[in-house]
Amino acid sequence: MGGPPRGVEVAKTRTRGRGGTYSRVVSGVSGRVLVVDDNRVIRQLIRVNLELEGFEVVTAADGAECLEVIHRFQPDLVTLDVVMPRLDGLRTAALLRADERTRHLPVAIISACDEGEVESGLEVGVDAFLAKPFEPAELVQLVRGLLLPPMDGRHDTGRAGTTQG
Repeated sequence: MGGPPRGVEVAKTRTRGRGGTYSRVVSGVSGRVLVVDDNRVIRQLIRVNLELEGFEVVTAADGAECLEVIHRFQPDLVTLDVVMPRLDGLRTAALLRADERTRHLPVAIISACDEGEVESGLEVGVDAFLAKPFEPAELVQLVRGLLLPPMDGRHDTGRAGTTQG
């Protein structure tokens, strides 16, 4: 009868709202990702695609909520939309870089950025950009690239690998 395919672990992940959701966990892949976007559908799309690849994901609706949950969740990576209510993605990225506890975290902007927003993002220390709309494989590649330790110990692969649509 049902159940996961042989060799695949099933893990319960926490989401906002009632009950939990179940997702496939791929052995050997790990990482905690905080996904910040004011569009619920986009948050869910990113969350599901990353959970299918074995990442633990928590979501926030804007930069202010991101700053409220980041120290409890302790992510390995933060993705930010640019245009959000209360606190936008670029200001959130700047605050993350200014905080000793979060300045080391890789930060990726996932948004329909224009050239000025990309330049502003680079100035505040954003590591990578992914233009909306994006393919799920591009998202997973971006996240994996930022979470794998680079040879020189710096997270600057995203700057050279900026993806724009």
